[in-house]
Amino acid sequence: MTAAILPPVPRLDELSPDCREAAAHLNRDCACLALDHAALEAQLEGEGGNGDFYRALRESRPHLFSDTMVFVGEAHLEAMAELAAAVDEVAHLPAYQAAVLAWAPQSARFTPPNAGVFLGYDFHLTVDGPRLIEINTNAGGGLLNAKLARAQRACCATVSHFLPEAGGVEAAFLAMFREEWRLARGEAPLRRIAIVDTAPAEQYLAPEFELFRRLFEAAGIAAVVADPGEFTYRDGVLWHGGQPVDLVYNRLTDFALEEPASAPLQEAYLAGAAVITPHPRAHALFADKRNLVLLSDPQRLAELGVPEPCRRIFAATIPPTRLVRAAEGEQWWSQRKQWFFKPAAGFGSRAAYRGDKLTKRVFEEILAAGQDDGTAYVAQALVPPSERRVFSGPAAGDSHAHLKLDIRAYAYQGQVQLAAARLYQGQTTNFRTAGGGFAAVFAVPCREEK
Repeated sequence: MTAAILPPVPRLDELSPDCREAAAHLNRDCACLALDHAALEAQLEGEGGNGDFYRALRESRPHLFSDTMVFVGEAHLEAMAELAAAVDEVAHLPAYQAAVLAWAPQSARFTPPNAGVFLGYDFHLTVDGPRLIEINTNAGGGLLNAKLARAQRACCATVSHFLPEAGGVEAAFLAMFREEWRLARGEAPLRRIAIVDTAPAEQYLAPEFELFRRLFEAAGIAAVVADPGEFTYRDGVLWHGGQPVDLVYNRLTDFALEEPASAPLQEAYLAGAAVITPHPRAHALFADKRNLVLLSDPQRLAELGVPEPCRRIFAATIPPTRLVRAAEGEQWWSQRKQWFFKPAAGFGSRAAYRGDKLTKRVFEEILAAGQDDGTAYVAQALVPPSERRVFSGPAAGDSHAHLKLDIRAYAYQGQVQLAAARLYQGQTTNFRTAGGGFAAVFAVPCREEK
């Protein structure tokens, strides 16, 4: 097999002082492999591990982690942080809450005292700055990416300048859960946490559930991973396996807790008997994709009393987003190549389509889904993702490929805790691409012109 010819790694003094340009240069030309697998194994196994957890993860999920880092300019990261802070500010405005709760499920009308953990802001990068693609309330991968960031090595002199600072992220995650408990229960002791998802052992990110269980247990908090059908609610207490549950780390995609299996969780939530995080109200305020219609409409934001600095940030960062109404089907079809179509309550790229890939049959299904009120789907102005060239290394024949990338900023109460990348091929992220998966983000500082 002929080895791929790649350009030499650029030296630091060869890079543009503009951190955005420098990051793009490195993503295109810096091919070195930064993941230290031995260090990652140590991070995932913890003390006393025998390698079984790491081996099982690598065998069952070979494309969960990329060997390649992703470079992001500090200016881009700062813009992401400003956007997260602005969205959090606006989500507290009564007029905005009234607007988005108008299309929210009934369970979202209840106001719990806690904020909700793990907001995930997903971005594509452009030459003009990051563009928000969506917001998620139970964003997965935070703890996995914290481990990944701590397992990076300087594979060349240039990369040594950009190694991510990952210390303290896990402590911040743990503090976030304690803060959720404090907001709801004050100084009462937090004794037991349940990490909940449907058939959790079958979920792709099941290894992360186990890592969270270990994190909580190491902090002296009993923890269990469970299916929602394993709970009961009686006598004002949420029960699992005969034990009371104080806090539920909610990884369900039943965002409103409306499905029959979620009934005990919803009862406990509405009664204030257990702290559920994230919760239906958080999803309604942040993650319903119809909210992007408001956040990308300057006139509507002004009518809602959104401060001008927030409106300016949204205009620069959030692509135009519109409701897809059946009555406007002909217009949407003619303009489809300019848009990306998403279900309003969707997640994980399910039933989401690039307009230029849409068939007439699927388009008619999109219109039919919104026949009742015209709010089943939204269309967002198409923002193509940037790319990262990945290098397979000599064991795989020194091949290389250009993979798409997006950036996820994990945030709590408007503060970004960690940024991570996802590398993929195809229409959406899928963790099925050789060389792809989660990738550590290296922040490239902007420098002054000499």
